[in-house]
Amino acid sequence: MQRRFVSIWFRQLLADWQLIRRPELAEVPFVFSAPDHGRMLITAVSPIAAHSGVKPGMRAADAKAICPGLEVLDDKPTRPRNLLRGLGEWCVRYAPIVAIDEFGMDGLLLDISGCAHLWGGEREYLKEIVSRLKSKGYTVRLAIADTPGAAWAVSRFGKVTPLIPEGGHTEALLSLVPEALRLDDVVLAKLRKLGFYHIKSFIGMPRSVLRRRFGEEFLLRLAQALGTEDEVLVPLQIPVPFQERLPCLEPIRTRTAIEIVITKMLESLCKRMQNEGKGLRTGVLKGYRLDGKEVQISIGTSGATHSVIHLFKLFQLKIDQIRPGLGIELFVLEAPKVDDVAIPQEHMWSIKPGLDDQSVIRLLDRVAGKVGLEVIRRYLPASRYWPERAVLRTAAVTEKPVSSWRLDKPRPTELLRRPDPIEVMALIPDHPPKFFIYKGVQHQVIKADGPERIEREWWLDTGEHRDYYQVEDDQGKRYWLFRSGHYGGDQKYQWFIHGFFA
Repeated sequence: MQRRFVSIWFRQLLADWQLIRRPELAEVPFVFSAPDHGRMLITAVSPIAAHSGVKPGMRAADAKAICPGLEVLDDKPTRPRNLLRGLGEWCVRYAPIVAIDEFGMDGLLLDISGCAHLWGGEREYLKEIVSRLKSKGYTVRLAIADTPGAAWAVSRFGKVTPLIPEGGHTEALLSLVPEALRLDDVVLAKLRKLGFYHIKSFIGMPRSVLRRRFGEEFLLRLAQALGTEDEVLVPLQIPVPFQERLPCLEPIRTRTAIEIVITKMLESLCKRMQNEGKGLRTGVLKGYRLDGKEVQISIGTSGATHSVIHLFKLFQLKIDQIRPGLGIELFVLEAPKVDDVAIPQEHMWSIKPGLDDQSVIRLLDRVAGKVGLEVIRRYLPASRYWPERAVLRTAAVTEKPVSSWRLDKPRPTELLRRPDPIEVMALIPDHPPKFFIYKGVQHQVIKADGPERIEREWWLDTGEHRDYYQVEDDQGKRYWLFRSGHYGGDQKYQWFIHGFFA
């Protein structure tokens, strides 16, 4: 597939932004200025001020002299980048890779490979972007070419069609001025001094001659424009490998239409994942509305899956959370987290399917979709001595334990996250409690077993050991208690409750 790029040039970025915020300035000349070595220099000019002869780089005092009534606004160094970042995030609806033009800080570069056909071709694609940006108040020029450099050059200096056909970028560059190659002022001055006023004047010269006269940076810019050297774009948002995009011919507003869109996108996404042996663990559906706002819903699965029916049921539970407003014009389905899918061995029967049964996994996913994934927890045994560290929480149902549960010693069914202190009356030394008080309630101990000493893991932290007892009160309830530390002397000890037996 031939790679294609779009360059969007915001001809008067700051001025348009200000006019959107303050429409009353439409008939007033204004400029932006910033301090530079003790002087206030013009950084951006409104159309009316430009018509009066005010230009960027001019001193603010001189600009006021030639343009009466000129309003001077303070500029900020980070403002153009912040504006372009916001516009770039909005343009993600048109291409997954959107980057800020770092050379002029007045435009965006889009990698649109494989995207234009979703809008009916490159010509309609350009019309869509131009019309939407103009409707928001921005004056733009666009161009499409095989390289970012050629698209940048044509959008700013081209006098022909902005739609450069595949393989035609070299010819489109020939008649342009050297400034179209994104060169610095020193190199441009050398080119003008030698009489090179168009790219065709030097494009056929030997590289050794060009390198000696104009430097390595000149050759790099020329090669990037011609496509003999790759130009890496730094995207504002890292694209997700498993992603599907679906623009809508008419804005989508109804639940039925959204369900059809989800089904269609899941079919394509799951087919790709199945071919690569992957399954979805986290899915995100984004909708771009006509008013420029973005809505999204997300799902999670307990195990990797590429089942269209199952994933659709999970999304279906959350469709009511989508607020389409005036309508959604573009849907993007992403799988930011995927795992390998193990192909199950077919068998005639299974006595204890347990968590290996796909129906159990699908049930857990549907429950999580209603009450939240954080409500469902699964724990695996960990090879640790300290009780709090002997269990390991896992997010995947299919994850296998690396050790077995300890069966040689009784352990409570419910283990408190943190032991709670209790008041105890016990004979010494090493006798179980006669009774204990927990949350203001006294429990008379009828039976007890212990102690079981558990030493602290000294390679992790320091402190006292624990002596654990299994006790049963007069109500038949069983508890797991421990004493931290020894009796006697200056040593401190304290009793805690740590769990409950079934």
